[in-house]
Amino acid sequence: MRRRLSAAILVVVTALTLTGCGVPLDDEPRSARRTADSGASLPSASPGVQPGSATERICLVRDGALTPVIRRVRPPISADTHLRLLLQGPDAVEQNSGYTSALAATRLATGATQDGGIVTVDLGDQYREAGRTDDVLAFGQIVCTLTSRLAVGAVRFVQDGKPLPVPRGDASLTAGPLTIADYADLLVTE
Repeated sequence: MRRRLSAAILVVVTALTLTGCGVPLDDEPRSARRTADSGASLPSASPGVQPGSATERICLVRDGALTPVIRRVRPPISADTHLRLLLQGPDAVEQNSGYTSALAATRLATGATQDGGIVTVDLGDQYREAGRTDDVLAFGQIVCTLTSRLAVGAVRFVQDGKPLPVPRGDASLTAGPLTIADYADLLVTE
């Protein structure tokens, strides 16, 4: 009896010790980032962004799906700089690998500000209303990119300071904050 009790106590103490020193869990799935130290090859930095010692994820389109790619940046970068990195589109290496952008040749977003865990993206005057066939992918690219930032949980879109309804992954419109879960069916990881 004493041996069973000792074994049970050992199991409980071991379990508590192991759970107390692990990696904290996210509420949502998050893909692991590959770094230069892991031996993964990283795409070159975009024009205008100095190569750096950190990586940030942007979401491009490949085969009709949102696909995260890693960019090297000089830290720290703001949410607005991260958005501008996305708006530059795929570099030559990414284009040769089949990546495109639903944001190409548009001036959809004019800037981004972060307040706590929410990034607000200001849409330019050129965006009138949802309806383009690639709107879902365009907004998905922005949400996927900005929510990859550790401190960001959601993205909302405004125009002239007012919340603007934009399409989720299922094409339904919402004026509320969006998360990567809203585009999960369109997201692939490699």
